[in-house]
Amino acid sequence: MTAGPALARLAAEACACRICRDSPWGKPMPQEPNPVLVPSSTARILIAGQAPGTKVHLSGKPFTDASGDRLRQWMGVTSEEFYDPAKLAILPMGFCFPGQDAKGSDLPPRKECAPTWRQPLIALMPQVDLVLAIGLYAQAWHIGNKGVSLTDTVRDWRRIFGASTAPKVMPLPHPSWRNTGWLKRNPWFETDLLPFLQAQIRHRLDAA
Repeated sequence: MTAGPALARLAAEACACRICRDSPWGKPMPQEPNPVLVPSSTARILIAGQAPGTKVHLSGKPFTDASGDRLRQWMGVTSEEFYDPAKLAILPMGFCFPGQDAKGSDLPPRKECAPTWRQPLIALMPQVDLVLAIGLYAQAWHIGNKGVSLTDTVRDWRRIFGASTAPKVMPLPHPSWRNTGWLKRNPWFETDLLPFLQAQIRHRLDAA
């Protein structure tokens, strides 16, 4: 972790958090919490995802799955760049794997995480000037588009990016294999949005 003292202390508290087990807002976590986050005092890019999946829960390292491979491809970055905390910060909406429903799909991010930890952590990362808001939960937090569909939000990326100031926000779908059909139905995402996104990311990484 590349973090100043205050950020390092707060991140350590977040990593030790057991609110969803000991004082849950609703049903307790179905398994032992294992918070996964990468705060940074130098990274200009923040990845705001949904919550860790099963593989990340076991590895303790973010995006160590097929979704991570696709996300890195979308961003145009190497694994070395992606996992360099000096260059990229990662704060999902929920820090722990929330469990799965009866159909085997991941449950929504835990409600305890974001109100308790995200704003204080982000406040200690004022250097961030680009947020990748992945999925509806992150988009509702960073854009305030609650009630708007993911497709409409991502399709509106030019206006959202232009309207945001510090930091700029880019809405993205989740890079899960479950969204392969969405990508086929929305070819503009790969032809229009991704080249712009990759240029924005490369500009920040090369300037670091």
